[in-house]
Amino acid sequence: MHAGDDADPLDQAARDFLAARPQLFGIAYRVLGSAAEAEDIVQEAWLRWQNADRTDVVEPAAFLATITTRLAINAAQSARVRRESYVGPWLPEPVDTSADPQVGAERAEAVELAVLFLLEKLNPVERAAYVLREAFDYPYKQLADVLETSEANARQLVSRARKHLAAERREPVSPADHRRLLEVFLTAAQTGDLSRLEDVLASDVVSYSDGGGVRQASRIPVVGRPHVSKYVAAFAPRFWPGAEVRWVEANGLPAVLVSSDGNAFALLSVDVSADGIEQIMWVMNPAKLAPFVASLDH
Repeated sequence: MHAGDDADPLDQAARDFLAARPQLFGIAYRVLGSAAEAEDIVQEAWLRWQNADRTDVVEPAAFLATITTRLAINAAQSARVRRESYVGPWLPEPVDTSADPQVGAERAEAVELAVLFLLEKLNPVERAAYVLREAFDYPYKQLADVLETSEANARQLVSRARKHLAAERREPVSPADHRRLLEVFLTAAQTGDLSRLEDVLASDVVSYSDGGGVRQASRIPVVGRPHVSKYVAAFAPRFWPGAEVRWVEANGLPAVLVSSDGNAFALLSVDVSADGIEQIMWVMNPAKLAPFVASLDH
């Protein structure tokens, strides 16, 4: 046997893996809400693929997606315990979607920060079922195989997830309206314009600041139009002077990167319905911001 003979199967395995990789990352990221954790899962899937008996695998992409989904479910179960001790609100890690609008999905579904944040409230199996069905258009039979359950149960898992999201989230607006309201909010926030802030906020708006215990940020969500508008107006004199703002795309929607002396310290994104801004998300944890900023410059 020549040394090259046993290298060929591994070359083919690597090609199959690289072809499937964007989708694998897309699955893991949506289930976990963390790009860093998703990368770890994809790496683990590669190791398992290398060591697997690949001779009987007819569809490598499907095989790899199954491994990745199951690894992501396991990781999500242990992440839940870790997030209980997280300092302050936990928000999903943002990703730059300008290069890949779908982040490896067949449809650009379940990638918005507000949706990922809601998915976190589901159990990991429901989350995975929703992601595979809504973002990757998996038939229920294939979904059942991946989750090692019956087809009827797979349908129920997706249905429960859909109902939860529908109950918790109003119909979002168009990207153009989204950007317009974020622009108005940004100007009002910078100037501390209380009445303008109240104009654009929904009555039950919630502001979440994720500083991860590293950056100074509110450790509890601020709830309701009067409280949120006063809170945003109050920190205007400390937060905005000297700050540079850059419009970016995060998770498929316009967002604002806020920097000082060239160092990013916050990513501002919002969830908007016909009633106004429903959620304000300030991602300030450096561990979540740094990879996002690095991806913008590639």
